[in-house]
Amino acid sequence: MVTEAVAAGRSRRWLSELNTRHHKAALTAYLVVVLAHWAEHLAQAVQIYVLGWPLREARGVLGVPFPWLVTSEWMHYGYALLMLAGLLMLRPGFSGRSRVWWNISLGIQVWHHLEHLLLLLQALTGNNLLGRPVPTSLIQLLVPRVELHLFYNAIVFAPMVVAMLLHRRPRPGERSAMRCACAAAPA
Repeated sequence: MVTEAVAAGRSRRWLSELNTRHHKAALTAYLVVVLAHWAEHLAQAVQIYVLGWPLREARGVLGVPFPWLVTSEWMHYGYALLMLAGLLMLRPGFSGRSRVWWNISLGIQVWHHLEHLLLLLQALTGNNLLGRPVPTSLIQLLVPRVELHLFYNAIVFAPMVVAMLLHRRPRPGERSAMRCACAAAPA
């Protein structure tokens, strides 16, 4: 039987490996997931604004054959939680300027996650914000949902990309603080 101390030690070791030896691979895998999510939102935007599809039919690439994906607050919340977990778990591998930009992305994702938690709680309880007919986030009171999701994804993604670029091309002082092999060879 594994004791709690042994399990905690394994978790710390795994997290350490993730942010040292496997940081580059983990960041790449995380970026692929984020880009796939972006593709869904961009496909939905094209369906609405370029193809002129009605909002209820514009469900992205996967939402067309699997409409329940778009209407599931659990799925949206799950992705927001996955994004938050990825930003938290990969954070120790960043240092210097890249850490600052990663933290900005993390902070924005904390808010984005809270908005999705609010939507999920409304869907589960049937008590929508301000008596709205559908679950509604706070900022959604001002901005339509499709545009809001594009905005949230953009403001989480932009500093994340800046962090990854700075992480790959650190200044000499930042390079010495790095524990992973993500940095490109010095020029």
